Amino acid sequence: MSPNIRLTVRSTRPGEPFSEHGAANKARLVLVRHGQTEWSLSGKHTSVTDLPLTPAGEAEAAAIAEVLNGHSFGLVLSSPRQRAIRTAELAGYGDQVQLDEDLAEFDYGAYEGLTTPQIIEQRGANWNLWRNGVPAGATPGESAADVQVRAKRVIARALETMWDGRDVICFAHGHFLRAMAAAWLGLRPVDAQAFSLATATVSVLGFEHAQPVVVRWNTPPGMLQFPA
Repeated sequence: MSPNIRLTVRSTRPGEPFSEHGAANKARLVLVRHGQTEWSLSGKHTSVTDLPLTPAGEAEAAAIAEVLNGHSFGLVLSSPRQRAIRTAELAGYGDQVQLDEDLAEFDYGAYEGLTTPQIIEQRGANWNLWRNGVPAGATPGESAADVQVRAKRVIARALETMWDGRDVICFAHGHFLRAMAAAWLGLRPVDAQAFSLATATVSVLGFEHAQPVVVRWNTPPGMLQFPA
C-alpha cells in the first residue's frame, strides 16, 4: 500500500501569499482520456494490458487535435501505455510528450480483463471498485487510496509549471483521471466515483478566485472549443 502524501492545491507557490491574480489562476490542467480500444468498447477493465486504439479510437484522437489546435502547453505528460501515447500523438503532441509512470491506469490486479458483471458474479452486487478495491493477480492491484497518491504526485508536478502561468496536459485513463479530479478538489479517494468519464474526452481543471475548480468535465471534442 502506498503511503498517503500531503498535497494542498495552491494557486501560488508555497511560501507566497494566496492571490486571485497569480499566474496559476490563468493556467489550466487539461486531462484527456485515450481513445477507444477493444476492451474499453466491451467494458473490460484495462490497466497493464497494452492495447492499441481501434480505428474508431484513432478517429476520436484525431478529433481532439482539431479542438486543441496546436495549443502551447508548458508540459505534456502521458501514461506509458500505447493507447495514451497514441492519443497524444494523434492530438498533435507526440514530439513533446513525456512519459510518467504515475499516469498509468488503476491496477486492477486479478480483475484485469474482466467486466463489471463478471466481477459482481464473484463478489456480489455490493462490489464497488472505489470502496472495495481488487485482489492481487498477475499484478498486486491497488486501492483508491493508492491511486490517489499517484494522482497527487502528478498534480504536484503539474503545479510547478502552472505556477509559471503555463498550461499542462495529461493523456491517461478513465479511472486514473477521475482520481486526479478528486485529488485536485481535496476530496477523499472514494469520491472519484462521482466523476464519470468517457473515452476521447477532454476535461479541464483550474482555479477560480484562487480556489481549485473543475472548469470542464467529460467533454467530447465536438462540444469543446479550446481555449475555453
